Amino acid sequence: IMAAYGRLELLLFLPLVCFCSLGTALGLKAASGPADNPNPPAFRPADPPGKDAPAAPAAAAAAAGASQHRRATGWKLSEEEACREDLSRLCPKHTWTNNLAVLECLQDRREESEIAPDCNHLLWNYKLNLTTDPKFESVATEVCKSTIAENKECNEEERGRGYLVSCLVDHRSNISEYQCNQYITKMTSIIFSDYRLICGFMDKCKDDINSLRCGSINVGHKDVHSQGEVIACLEKALVREAEQQDHVHPIKEECQKAILRVAELSSDDFHLDRHLYFSCREDRERFCQNTQAGEGKVYKCLFNHKFEEAMSEKCRDALTTRQKLISQDYKVSYSLAKACKLDLRKQRCSLDTNLPRAREARLSYLLLCLEAAVHRGRPVSGECQGEMLDYRRMLMEDFSLSPEIVLHCRTEIEAHCSGLHRKGRTLHCLMRIGRSDRSTTVNSVCQSALQTLIQSADPGADYRIDRALNEACESVIQTACKNIHTGDPMILSCLMEHLYTEKMVEDCEHRLLELQYFISRDWK
Repeated sequence: IMAAYGRLELLLFLPLVCFCSLGTALGLKAASGPADNPNPPAFRPADPPGKDAPAAPAAAAAAAGASQHRRATGWKLSEEEACREDLSRLCPKHTWTNNLAVLECLQDRREESEIAPDCNHLLWNYKLNLTTDPKFESVATEVCKSTIAENKECNEEERGRGYLVSCLVDHRSNISEYQCNQYITKMTSIIFSDYRLICGFMDKCKDDINSLRCGSINVGHKDVHSQGEVIACLEKALVREAEQQDHVHPIKEECQKAILRVAELSSDDFHLDRHLYFSCREDRERFCQNTQAGEGKVYKCLFNHKFEEAMSEKCRDALTTRQKLISQDYKVSYSLAKACKLDLRKQRCSLDTNLPRAREARLSYLLLCLEAAVHRGRPVSGECQGEMLDYRRMLMEDFSLSPEIVLHCRTEIEAHCSGLHRKGRTLHCLMRIGRSDRSTTVNSVCQSALQTLIQSADPGADYRIDRALNEACESVIQTACKNIHTGDPMILSCLMEHLYTEKMVEDCEHRLLELQYFISRDWK
């Protein structure tokens, strides 16, 4: 037992990061050196390695079979001349003896920090060697023995090609073994630092990366920190495609699935969404300093502050892209998917879970299905209803999260509602035009998209979902409806009852009539 514990401690000391064998994707051969070879990754100045360059024996493979003495004397990233200056300038001294700590420190530097090209290249080669050494699968087999036995899908994966570790990363939220969880979590943070290390991603999206001009896919060509930009570019193209009638560069279906799968896998920890992480670092400190990372909590906190004046534009843009991905695939929200998993099954809302972009995966479908269950008196957990409330409010607050509105109401928005997009004002502008008897009207397709959104968000069930209404009617609620519990559906009825009394204010009256017009009509 002591020997096994010592080995685990050793495994976690160095970064044992393999996700999927990149031999196929990158044309690299897996290392064939002995497991206890302590040599560093092959390194030469920053010219990118050629497509057929063989991978050098992985340093961490040495760790897997090495003794405590070998650990003390093994190869260290910090001892390489290429990174020594950057390391002494950017990383605390206590991290220098631990290769994983060095990797985490350097890859989490803000993009403006200059890391020498030779150092970036060394880090890339080191990580690539780890992913191309099949011996690391045996490490996962040992550390995650119980987890693999319990998970049929992972247990049946073909051995020796890296698919087992890829499967464990996919299922990491269900891993209860502490040691296995630690191991997989550490690997995941390294893998997500570079899209080229994510299993199958480059194979599936290579053509789209080229056609959309999302960046270089040559191994080693771009530095470690710019890799998140490639995925961010693909994500933006994916959400833009849903908002446009004519698709100039349609993304292949297999790449669409890969993009959404990567977004799902990064849903629990905002560090894994590299573009958002770098875009929102200062905003996280400003608004969410006390929010612990994990379980999607930092994402949720930042979403809640998206329209604050102090929120940076680059962070707001990154958050909006992530919210749009959630609109297409609710599993991109870790908290929503986790809270509503059982309820979706009970209410038979998840009949087709194999297609991320299928109707069943869309946020609007989930909300409509579960809201229908609530209205019929069927039990839906309080935790799930709480998550639904957050996302209903989110949809009402920002019209751009609904691709149908962007696509079908573009003319009306540009002509009558430009510059009003924050805090739900654009939607109320469209509602105002929609109920108008004058020449300014909304076309039928836009009207239908508007109605679908109102049905999905269901502000009639809780006035707080409609931020524009909530802010306009706050004083009326405090006086005319003060005896009704906050969040009670009866508050909307109370406001309607006081519509033409002296307690009503003009702004509240307008917002109320705009919303009521759509709530009270059956558009089917």
